[in-house]
Amino acid sequence: MTGRTPEPTESPRPPEPVGEPRWPMAAAVVAAMALTVLLPDDLRLAPRWFIPTVEGLLLLALIAGDPGRIDRRSAALRSLSVALVAVLALSSVWSTVQLVDDILHAGKETSSATSLLQTGGTVWAGTVLAFSLLYFELDSGGPAARAHRVPSMPALAFPQHLEPRLSGADWRPRYLDYLYLGLTNATAFSPTDVMPLAPWAKIAMGVQSLVSLLILGLVVARAVNVLA
Repeated sequence: MTGRTPEPTESPRPPEPVGEPRWPMAAAVVAAMALTVLLPDDLRLAPRWFIPTVEGLLLLALIAGDPGRIDRRSAALRSLSVALVAVLALSSVWSTVQLVDDILHAGKETSSATSLLQTGGTVWAGTVLAFSLLYFELDSGGPAARAHRVPSMPALAFPQHLEPRLSGADWRPRYLDYLYLGLTNATAFSPTDVMPLAPWAKIAMGVQSLVSLLILGLVVARAVNVLA
């Protein structure tokens, strides 16, 4: 009696990458560019057109290299993404420093309550966008890496990571999750529902909290002094 030849089994296919749409991240960059244009000349790192032009060119290169959904892993695209985040963060930090200097020395940009609130709000919103994009780009190797694998040890632990029953085992954070993180960290001055695990995440969230506290605290104090 001869045995049956076992049929060859097919090797399981790797799961398809789950890339998120590009447009939320692109919209955030465009909003940051608009905020830079709205800033007074004294608070910008470069001429009105320069920083938005650099950011726009980097964004266009990213869209051309990986349009639609973010799922293409490439060293060149990764370098462009990091460069874009670095420009945004540098511009935001520079504007914050200049705003603080203007408030402390009673500069013309903060001499009236209306100008103070407009300028302070613009700088503060720019920091929220810059840090949200920083978290978005650095967490677990960036959005393209997250599209191909669910991180086992994320740098930022969202509630869905801590309790998979809230979403599913294959859940990944999207840009709106990082925007929410940047907003809540800038208003509460501390982690809320997202816990930083990696050292860089703790440093970044700590720096953002201090920057936001500095901006809001000085703006409120100066506004009270102007209105008094």
